[in-house]
Amino acid sequence: MFKKQSRFKEDKYKHSYPKRAPCLHLIPLGGLGEVGRNMTLLEYKHQILIIDVGFRMPEENMPGIDYIIPNIEYVKKRKKDILGIVFTHGHYDHIGAVPYLIEHIFRKDLKLFASPLTKGIILKRQEEFSRQPKLNINEVRDGSKIKLGCFNIEFFKQNHNIPDNLGLFIETPVGNILHTSDFKFDKNPINDLPTNFKKLNQLGKRNILLLLSDSTGAEQEGSSLSEKEISENLEKIFKTAPGRVIAATFASLINRIQQMITISEKYKRKVCIEGYSMRTNIDISKILGYVKAKKGTFIKAKEIKNYPDSRVTVLCTGAQGETGAALMRIANRDHRFLKLKKNDTVVFSSSVIPGNERTVQIMKDEILRQGARVYHYKMMDIHAGGHAKKEELKKMLKIMKPKFFLPIHGQHSMLFAHAELAKEIGINEKNIIVAENGQVISLNKKNIFIEKKKVPSSYIMVDGLGVGDVGEIVLRDRQMLAKDGMFVIIAIVDRQTGRVKGSPDIISRGFVYLRESKGLLRDTRKRVIKIVNKATGSGRAVNWSYIKDELRNKIGGFLFSRTQRRPMILPVVIEV
Repeated sequence: MFKKQSRFKEDKYKHSYPKRAPCLHLIPLGGLGEVGRNMTLLEYKHQILIIDVGFRMPEENMPGIDYIIPNIEYVKKRKKDILGIVFTHGHYDHIGAVPYLIEHIFRKDLKLFASPLTKGIILKRQEEFSRQPKLNINEVRDGSKIKLGCFNIEFFKQNHNIPDNLGLFIETPVGNILHTSDFKFDKNPINDLPTNFKKLNQLGKRNILLLLSDSTGAEQEGSSLSEKEISENLEKIFKTAPGRVIAATFASLINRIQQMITISEKYKRKVCIEGYSMRTNIDISKILGYVKAKKGTFIKAKEIKNYPDSRVTVLCTGAQGETGAALMRIANRDHRFLKLKKNDTVVFSSSVIPGNERTVQIMKDEILRQGARVYHYKMMDIHAGGHAKKEELKKMLKIMKPKFFLPIHGQHSMLFAHAELAKEIGINEKNIIVAENGQVISLNKKNIFIEKKKVPSSYIMVDGLGVGDVGEIVLRDRQMLAKDGMFVIIAIVDRQTGRVKGSPDIISRGFVYLRESKGLLRDTRKRVIKIVNKATGSGRAVNWSYIKDELRNKIGGFLFSRTQRRPMILPVVIEV
């Protein structure tokens, strides 16, 4: 019932209009129909402005994949047309693909713009990759104005859960565009200024033709929690914790990290930072003044034993159950200096990213088994996301009063829910577009519509040092191997007689345990001999490719009939 209704409604936002005037083209290469991989192009008469270059995490059915990055085939051959890149903030879903893609679109005169913290994170990350071009990133702040070709861009501060987050007011030849960046409204933030509604109202009076607005929280009722409430709840935990507090959060949640440092100092706790990405971000933030601590607050992991447990806080990565992250190593008893104790308190100050629920639950269970106490966001308000919920999104729409609306940054259901909110506050349904990655959205003063043509926007997968060399076929093979394993058949054929010599060797990995499947293996060997001898005994020239296909198909069918599993069959025929 829901699917039919949803599909019917979606058609409302798929309309198109004929061209009547020169158009600005908006081309999302990522970030629509997904959370992460944010990258958008604005193009007018062969002038291209790029907004963000982010990655996303792999899905559960992508074994071995580290990240997914945008497909930049469309701009690869048009480097001379790229005016520059502007970055909204320092989260990896907005900057994480830079080391993988920048070399393909880089020019010595390519202009890049980012806030100080975002710049610091990008440049530090570049150092971790070899053979990267040296980037000259221009710093911008709240109120900065720049001109890139036909685009005049003004940056304005937006509250999020990382400092130095900037929205974009863009003057274009067809009209004014406002890009919210990721945002939420917070009147009582910690270690940050509150939302500047005066500035937002001023921008809203400047004839916004098109609003591009963050949709991640569009399905959630109400408004997001203030960081002040989060801080008060965290303090309750620190105040009553009898032993060490081990708090895990995102490495980029600088404000939350600062809160916990401040609370630790209040209760005379030393602070140990565990996790490379968190240490790196804190080092950058200390230089820029976003993280402040008293002299002697920070200690190293090996020094923890020198202090009473009630005077120690450990801030670490791994709240998503990432393999190798600090909290996972602690939970698995693999950490060199930290082992869980009965009076420890473990705090998960983050929500669970969809797809990580099972891994995080297993980790929580393991922590509890070792006697520690666990707090997470479903038990009490110790985490607030950085994304506006329904009431805040409606308020942004009312402030900006755009003629046209394009929801961005979110799964398709989030984009659709945001479109419905825009309709609720009075935006004409014909002026709302729910788009998909790769679609070309044309905009002029009178119309907004989706072109029939599309540009490449498929997943580009990163696996180790390989970028794009793992495609759908390789991924499908991995999925098959992960599901039913591998079955290798090695048959040696006598060149003179064409008959199989001896008994074929069989190697099984992830399919069956050979020692306990002797009957199955015996029957399989008989079938292999029969298939090969029949194919080589016809008197005609031997087609080894045909024989391998026969082995793959017939042995595959036989194994399925006996086990209801379909392992990857790898036949090897050796003629001697």
